[in-house]
Amino acid sequence: MNKIIILAALSILGITACKTTVRQAPDNAEKNLNKRVDSVLVLMTLEEKIGQLNQFSGDGELTGPVALRPDLLKSIRDGKVGSMLNINGAEYTRKIQKIAVEQSRMKIPLIFGYDVIHGYKTIFPIPLGESASWDIEGVEKAARVAATEAAAAGQHWTFAPMVDIARDPRWGRVMEGSGEDPYLGSRLAEARVRGFQGTDLSDKTTILACAKHYAGYGNAQAGRDYYTTDISENSLREIYLPPFKAAAEAGVATFMSAFNDLNGIPATGNKYLIHDILKTEWAYKGMVVSDWGSISEMIIHGIAGNNYEAGDLAFNAGVDMDMEGSVYLTELPNLLKNSKITTAQIDESVRRVLRLKFMLGLFDDPYRYCNTDYEKKTLLKPEFLNAARDAARKSFVLLKNDKQVLPLNPAVKSVALIGPAADAANDMIGNWSGRGEGKDVITLKKELETRLGAGKVIYARGAGFNDGEKSGFAAALAAARRADVIIAAFGEAGMMSGESMSRADIGIPGVQEELILELAKLGKPMVLVLFNGRPLILTKVNATVPAILDAWIPGTMAGPALCDVLFGDYNPSGKLPITFPYALGQIPIFYDHKNSGRPGSQDQKYKSRYLDIPNDPLYPFGYGLSYTQFAYNNLNLNASIFTGDKPLEIRVDVKNTGLVAGTETVQLYIRDLVGSVTRPVKELKGFKKLILKAGEVQTISFTVTKEDLSFYNRNNIWGAEPGKFTVFVGTNSQNTIEAGFELK
Repeated sequence: MNKIIILAALSILGITACKTTVRQAPDNAEKNLNKRVDSVLVLMTLEEKIGQLNQFSGDGELTGPVALRPDLLKSIRDGKVGSMLNINGAEYTRKIQKIAVEQSRMKIPLIFGYDVIHGYKTIFPIPLGESASWDIEGVEKAARVAATEAAAAGQHWTFAPMVDIARDPRWGRVMEGSGEDPYLGSRLAEARVRGFQGTDLSDKTTILACAKHYAGYGNAQAGRDYYTTDISENSLREIYLPPFKAAAEAGVATFMSAFNDLNGIPATGNKYLIHDILKTEWAYKGMVVSDWGSISEMIIHGIAGNNYEAGDLAFNAGVDMDMEGSVYLTELPNLLKNSKITTAQIDESVRRVLRLKFMLGLFDDPYRYCNTDYEKKTLLKPEFLNAARDAARKSFVLLKNDKQVLPLNPAVKSVALIGPAADAANDMIGNWSGRGEGKDVITLKKELETRLGAGKVIYARGAGFNDGEKSGFAAALAAARRADVIIAAFGEAGMMSGESMSRADIGIPGVQEELILELAKLGKPMVLVLFNGRPLILTKVNATVPAILDAWIPGTMAGPALCDVLFGDYNPSGKLPITFPYALGQIPIFYDHKNSGRPGSQDQKYKSRYLDIPNDPLYPFGYGLSYTQFAYNNLNLNASIFTGDKPLEIRVDVKNTGLVAGTETVQLYIRDLVGSVTRPVKELKGFKKLILKAGEVQTISFTVTKEDLSFYNRNNIWGAEPGKFTVFVGTNSQNTIEAGFELK
């Protein structure tokens, strides 16, 4: 009899499930959704409720240390699993889903999750590279393509975007985020959430997004992954939390807690972070999942003595789901029995999980993401490949172009293509590359031979990425001597950045730099195409190589996108989302630093300076050249006294002073000259992209509100303080023109 009641209730719930987004639903829809969730909840046993808070990895890719697990299929039948990750493909997800909805008592469907970071099958540039485009619409489109492919392959949930602010390029996961700036990071976080989730999670081209890693993970000491972080309340609020808050306000469905400890408390057990700020202060209604095994890892951190204590910390902090740890399965019943937690707490976490399953439409049709024919038609669509190509070329940053080496003449007679990245298909998709495969990649070598003819391309690998072998130098130099132009494809291998890929020395690895410098001595037109998942130390090559194009890790369409830029079919427009140091000893280095009482000066002794290197970076935040030039003039403010009653309008004329059309990213920075706490020398407050024909002038306007001038004062209260401000507008964080105003 009980089984009949359950089936009837679930049937009604499935048929009437409404389309609901993760943003605040209309009152009636919200009430209906909550009613459906509660009507399922009331039928569940305690064991089944706790099962919904448990996530296991399947037998696909493992993205963390392998944990001992119970038999997965039995656990699903017993209602002890709410979600699974690393189960891929429409056919396989259908097989596993069928067990959940046809063989378990409650018939509750599973959520399938996967790391869809910069593409599922069609691989886009790494997120740091995408961020260099400063193209909000383009970044959103890339996430939408990734979501469409992933959903077609049975996925419901991605563990992206990573919105950690990162200012230490030694940290391997810098490749997975948006760089060093909280404003740019916030805008890109919003774009990626919109791209993954759309406006309706029951749309089969959308998937749940996850803002990670909450919080402070990108500030790991010494750049070592998983390591400790120590962040002041002011810095936490103004630098590291804004992208998470932006993601929450954009409706991100889930958050993931971080591996690191923050100011002595592991993020997964940090009640202040999750319960107090996220769920209470920000009134976040979504679900929080731990990172892989991060609940039990609190034992190793030394803040919990066993799984019981770790589960107590995590659950009372507000972590709803345990990823690949089994801690909740074994310890929540004991914690409840001992009154460490309450039934109401368990019910609230289960509600957050069930809400997502209704929003995805899984109660309506648990197999709606399991259509193999649709999967085959969707993956690697031509329009997706075109989108990946466009995203890649927008991400490239022209770092140097002396004597206008670039663009190359398409009629060039011979090109020497040298370097380990020239024909390395797997390295073009890099880390966190979903289900991408090297066989689908078009390399630079392949595309060059297609465009110019194989006879015009003289290829020599020259060296490996990091093997120290110099035996290929002679052949590489011989090939270069025979050619009119040298294209040097060097940098990091695709898997040299990412999780657990910290590097103490962030120079170009191995003997590659030595070969680059030997090639430069030939005095021929030469462009270094740099492949990298992080900023690298390029001081020596910058001094000798005439042209440098940063290609990051560009994805499936690497070759076509690169040739578009190298031969001038596309004018590069990327801008750095992260500072490139002059030397390793400057790290961490970022543009929005504070002044000291003795600001740096190279020619005075008692100043904040280095004896042996400049204070300035090699390439600043926001930097990037074009095949044309832009001039900024006539910076005007509509008022010198700003009361905050109406927005302050800032206008500037931007002119293309070169000979070809180009895209410029106009950047707005502001400095608060005197505050109750010291303020950064400048902060990004806006940017706009514009396309200008040769000789064309456009007037660009920005508006600034009192909110844009606000910060956390010495009493940790948010607000703007009266005083004088400087406005900077320009092509990067260093090259600007300025004006001033006063806030009354």
